[in-house]
Amino acid sequence: MTQQIIAFLVILYFLIKLIVQRKNKQVSGLEFLFWLFFWLLAGLTIVLLKEIDALVAYLGFSATGINALLYLSVAILFYLIFKLRLKLEKTEREITKIVRAIALKK
Repeated sequence: MTQQIIAFLVILYFLIKLIVQRKNKQVSGLEFLFWLFFWLLAGLTIVLLKEIDALVAYLGFSATGINALLYLSVAILFYLIFKLRLKLEKTEREITKIVRAIALKK
């Protein structure tokens, strides 16, 4: 129970920080909605942890629900890092093209 309270406090902190960043126009509307959904989903998983444990056991996994969520989140993080790396690579190529074009003009 103490861990759930701490997790809720952490989520509340990030939600407040997100709202402040939205008011200061540091995040776009779509980005705000994404992170709002993410943190609300995280809070929901804390509330439904016992049901997630039952679902994981029903699916035949030997791990607890929290472990399954941890594995899933690590996989999602690796995917997001991969997508970010691809986007960064594309941006670097575009910058190289622009610099090359500017250099050829001079």
